[in-house]
Amino acid sequence: MADRREERSDRTDRPEAADAVLDRGLPTLAEVLESPALTAGAPEVLVGGDALSTPVRWVHVSDSPGVARLLEGGELLLTTASAWPAEPADLRALVAQFVRAGLVGIVIELGAHYRYVPAVVVQAATAAGLALIALHREIKFVSVTEQVHRRIIDDQTAALRARDEVRTLFTSLALRGAPADYVVERLAHTLRAPVVLESLAHEVIVAELADATASVLDDWQERSRRFGDDGDDGRSIVAVEARGIRWATLVALAGPGHPAGRRAVLEQGATALALGRLADPDGDDWARLGRRRLMDALLGGRYGSAEEVVALLGAAGVDLGRAALFGLATDSATVAAVEAAASELGGRALCGTPRGSTERAAGWMPVLAALPASMTFAGAPADRFLARSRGDGPPARLSVGPRVEGATGEAAVPRLLDSLEQALDLAEVGDLPEGEVHWVVRHPLVRFVSALRGDHRLLEHGENLLAPVLAAPVARRRDLLAALSAVVAHPGNRTAAAAAAHVSRSVFYQRLDLAERVLGVDLDDGEVLAALHLALVVHRAHRSPGSADGR
Repeated sequence: MADRREERSDRTDRPEAADAVLDRGLPTLAEVLESPALTAGAPEVLVGGDALSTPVRWVHVSDSPGVARLLEGGELLLTTASAWPAEPADLRALVAQFVRAGLVGIVIELGAHYRYVPAVVVQAATAAGLALIALHREIKFVSVTEQVHRRIIDDQTAALRARDEVRTLFTSLALRGAPADYVVERLAHTLRAPVVLESLAHEVIVAELADATASVLDDWQERSRRFGDDGDDGRSIVAVEARGIRWATLVALAGPGHPAGRRAVLEQGATALALGRLADPDGDDWARLGRRRLMDALLGGRYGSAEEVVALLGAAGVDLGRAALFGLATDSATVAAVEAAASELGGRALCGTPRGSTERAAGWMPVLAALPASMTFAGAPADRFLARSRGDGPPARLSVGPRVEGATGEAAVPRLLDSLEQALDLAEVGDLPEGEVHWVVRHPLVRFVSALRGDHRLLEHGENLLAPVLAAPVARRRDLLAALSAVVAHPGNRTAAAAAAHVSRSVFYQRLDLAERVLGVDLDDGEVLAALHLALVVHRAHRSPGSADGR
């Protein structure tokens, strides 16, 4: 039996990957022992434990005591030990050579040379943590090598193919200039696990949770600071950096394995993100991108539960239970200026995508302001916020929704969203003067119309009452609507109304006379003014941005 294996004492060539040997996906020693060719030999594990989970890179067949010099590490040795030395000291030295060579295990077939494995070999293997298996029946070693090598080559080929597919995907994303949030989304889809892009301050920029719940983001900043390198809990961590500049960190939480290796996939995503930053260094700051994406999701109802909102806001640095929260809407202000204004007041601001448009600005930007709970925002703080948000630009306007405090966790979410919506409603529906702070609580009629905006009776009232004015030529329509808006805003004070309409008193009176004739009403009648005020608010709520009568 020794003769049939003596010819196998030479080196066995191993496949190498193009970049490096792919240890990921290799069969473990325990899996190799389950192969049919080995189970036929009635294997008995003499030394196992953690050693059985070691990946097997290749199978080597040799009876030579000098085979250690032919090993490269990661091999499983099949032998009859027919040429091994007899002295216990020499056997210990032989096992030590195998360990130094990186052997993952020894399979000794009994019968040809040994009736049982010498105790000194078992002791030496146990001390070194080297797997040792005895075969009680004769088998064809060539069958073992064929089966194991076929699996190794197939697995490595699949791994290489998967790596090429992943590289192609994320290279394509980088060349197309895909935004950071989409790259993270593709990473989560590829890994089938939650993926988080976080700032250097451990603030969540983008989080794709896959099928996980938002609880994975609970206390994210504190937990993330303790993460360090890849963890035993299945997470993988890769820096997003290039040319010595680090912008962010990618964290993939526990999930199933990937043929290309989870870390290799994450590295490809990090490369795509880094190339995007190098190509557009002046583009949107990622942290602001994440906050805007979160705000847009909240206002668009794109979240699963109030619990998820609490977790997402907490990961963005907003503690619902420890701050006074305000929904805001502002125009003619940059995100950087708004964030700086909130910071000066000791808080922080999350800015969404501006919506609608005006002649003065791109639209009203929704803002969630989290300020110190002890602060009274009304008065000087709100004025400072508005002034700082304006910067060097044109006069800004600020709409402020109801204050939200005293509600923690999930109970605060509907109130917070309501404050945001009311602030936006006032901004879009109310005829707000420039350079001022406007409070939702001081505009009850606007709140009423906003709440019933979809009621056809309210719309019919506005259209019917204003129909003669709306049918007038564009220039006359604009003048009449401006005059009516001024008179209902300043009832009983025509001087203030004329100033609000930016015309002289004589011109203003002429326009009021014309409005009375066109509408067939008496503008000194309080009931008429109330009905007109309601109709004008309804009209503004339903007009198209940039329409001829808009302002």
